[in-house]
Amino acid sequence: MREVDVLGVRVEMPSNSPIVLLREVEGQRYLPIWIGAVEATAIAFAQQGVVPPRPLTHDLLKDVLESTGNELSEVRITEVKDGMFFAILVLASGVEVSARPSDSIALALRTGSRILCADEVLAEAGLDAPAEQEDEVERFREFLDQVSPEDFESR
Repeated sequence: MREVDVLGVRVEMPSNSPIVLLREVEGQRYLPIWIGAVEATAIAFAQQGVVPPRPLTHDLLKDVLESTGNELSEVRITEVKDGMFFAILVLASGVEVSARPSDSIALALRTGSRILCADEVLAEAGLDAPAEQEDEVERFREFLDQVSPEDFESR
């Protein structure tokens, strides 16, 4: 397992599909995962520190975990089958819960939990970004700085 950071979410054109982009903490691979618009908004809200007037689903789950004395230790992105990614929420009690990566990432950002990705997933679906591609990554980061959660609302 390799630790990954969440670079952010964006809309891929021309399909208008949201993706979340993860990056190896110690490495040069990136992992794009196509996600739903609701999850993209939840991830963007968490990254931007937006606090909704009422708890959204991921905020509610965080509150439930805290209220019951369970902590989210980590999120593991465990496999990819036919382009579909799978994840596990690992609680401090040792309980593991199957979950979608998008929901797992949104929850991890809210709880400050680390996100791990299986080496096999990075080998199969990860993209190498050598130093010469860092300019493109920098342009993506600039995009992320300008995007807002409203950009992911369905029209």
